[in-house]
Amino acid sequence: MSMEKIKLFASGRLCLFGEHSDWAGQNRTMNAEVEPGRAIVTGIEQGIYAEAYRSDRFCLTDKVSGIGENSFSCEMSREKLKEAAQKGGYYSYVCGVASYMCEWYRVGGITIEIYDQDLPVQSGLSSSAAVCVLVARAFNRLYDLHLNTEGIMNIAYWGEQRTPSRCGRLDQACAYGVAPVAMTFDGHDTEVERIPVKEHLYYVFADLMAGKDTVRILADLNRGYPFASNEMEERLHEALGKDNLDITGRAMTLISAGDAENIGKLMTEAQALFDEKVAPMCPRELTSPVLHETLKDEKIKALTYGGKGVGSQGDGTVQFLAKDEKTQQELFDYLTNVKKMTAYKLTLKPNSAVRKAIIPVAGFGTRLYPATRGIKKEFCPVVDRDGILKPVILILLEELVRAGIEEICFIINPEERRFYEDFFKKPLPLEHYANLSEEMKQYEDRFRGIADKVRFVLQTEQKGFGHAVYQAKDFAGEDPVMLLLGDTIYKSYTEVPCTKQLMQVFDTYGKPVVAVHKVPLPDVSNYGVFAGAWEDQEKTVLDLDRITEKPTPQYAEDHLGVTGRNGEDLYLAAFGAYILTKEVFSELAAMCLESEEGHSSEEVELTVALERVMKNSGMLAFTPEGESYDMGNVRAYRRTFVSFGEDPE
Repeated sequence: MSMEKIKLFASGRLCLFGEHSDWAGQNRTMNAEVEPGRAIVTGIEQGIYAEAYRSDRFCLTDKVSGIGENSFSCEMSREKLKEAAQKGGYYSYVCGVASYMCEWYRVGGITIEIYDQDLPVQSGLSSSAAVCVLVARAFNRLYDLHLNTEGIMNIAYWGEQRTPSRCGRLDQACAYGVAPVAMTFDGHDTEVERIPVKEHLYYVFADLMAGKDTVRILADLNRGYPFASNEMEERLHEALGKDNLDITGRAMTLISAGDAENIGKLMTEAQALFDEKVAPMCPRELTSPVLHETLKDEKIKALTYGGKGVGSQGDGTVQFLAKDEKTQQELFDYLTNVKKMTAYKLTLKPNSAVRKAIIPVAGFGTRLYPATRGIKKEFCPVVDRDGILKPVILILLEELVRAGIEEICFIINPEERRFYEDFFKKPLPLEHYANLSEEMKQYEDRFRGIADKVRFVLQTEQKGFGHAVYQAKDFAGEDPVMLLLGDTIYKSYTEVPCTKQLMQVFDTYGKPVVAVHKVPLPDVSNYGVFAGAWEDQEKTVLDLDRITEKPTPQYAEDHLGVTGRNGEDLYLAAFGAYILTKEVFSELAAMCLESEEGHSSEEVELTVALERVMKNSGMLAFTPEGESYDMGNVRAYRRTFVSFGEDPE
């Protein structure tokens, strides 16, 4: 049995808006007049860190939480694990998830070793949900179950339902990491929508150190469902129904717009609504004197845009939106040192916009020889869709500019530097410019604007595609960059260029992305093939778990197929466009160092670096609405020359 260890992290979660709406919305199964619930939830920076590996039993050791025994062990039996889950206590949560895995998946045992935890327990931040997500992730990765984030979340939820806890659906939103999501609860159905963050949002949340009875709160509020029997219960339905849908809808818009001031005002409004219509159902717990005293603190109000309670509310946890990074630190210090509360900072960050592109062009173009004796394959002419005959590289550059790319780096052979500098930096001789038509003069002026965005990096030796990409490490810096092939161009089926579609996926998910397209099964041995689980309902974004270079058709059929929109098996190969992050360049740096020091005689391949990032922190694939055309060989060039300039059917 393999003893290979994997590293795992699961964060806690913070409900920004919409507490209690998850279980309220589930009551639509019994009363159709109950409005769907909706909550805005984010993972936090605090969480649980662990290592895991396959074993014969289900074992968990935890020497950092300070709750319960240090270890738990049970044979991998659905009945025994379920029995342990129903007893309650610290290990009931992990047993609930393990029993669910036993029942529904073909898995063996695992051992999980929790080695660090900075997530507080019993503070309204869902430490129980975090450990459930952690266990589900461990099974998924160790047994190649190909579950997407929603699948992990659902398993964590149903596992926790096997314990006496019975927490709501929104707790498992921690599976989505430190990014806000909108969760809609309609009976048994839950939909999750990612919310892009436009500007930095500086939160501080704190344990009020006063205590609350969550069981009592939930029991009292549940008395009003599924049917309201008096005016107080009707107001509860309003608050968790139509009022909540209004507030969470506005919250999504404000977060997407980066309007911190009005988000803070909305937090204050949401708290007032809760106090007016929800708190009367459980006055013993929801009068919350410590919470309200803290919300009214003049020092805190001067540092923040607004604040509200967290989770089931009561005197458990409070959250504030600070005005900026400086006031965030001041508020943290004040809550910690003066109010004697346990405080935490949370900064929701926008994904860095992709503004740079890298294009390696140092290759010779062997498959287009002898034409490449006289012309670089990237400069072979193609009729563009505007009817103008252009070098293929210029078609690619025009698309990048339309997509919003501001800097473009060519990775070139030193011997060809003069050629590239002449083409991009040397003005057209005046006598040639004078002979151009007015239309072509305007085009030449546009070309000069494109050429101003171009930079060059030299590749002095060729040690693989990954080595070529790594030469642009200084150009990339800490920023995400688009990587394109100099001999590939794209035709979008929509008004949005294919490269812009790829950038939009990165804006939403914030992970490295490779564009892919379907290829026939008999042809997979010519490609790197990508597989995983769909992250979105439209089946365009894939959470990768396998990257296989040039598999046999039989292997691909057995292991690499993904189900398309119409139920067909798809085999997905690289489209010729990537968005790389600093994690990819870190892996390339390690591989280049191994090569330089003689620890590896193999070429530095980008695919290997991508696979490492995929396993460590995750990576996505995306199927653009469009197709790619390349110059890789004579047959491909003929197709490109004949078909690219035509309008798509």
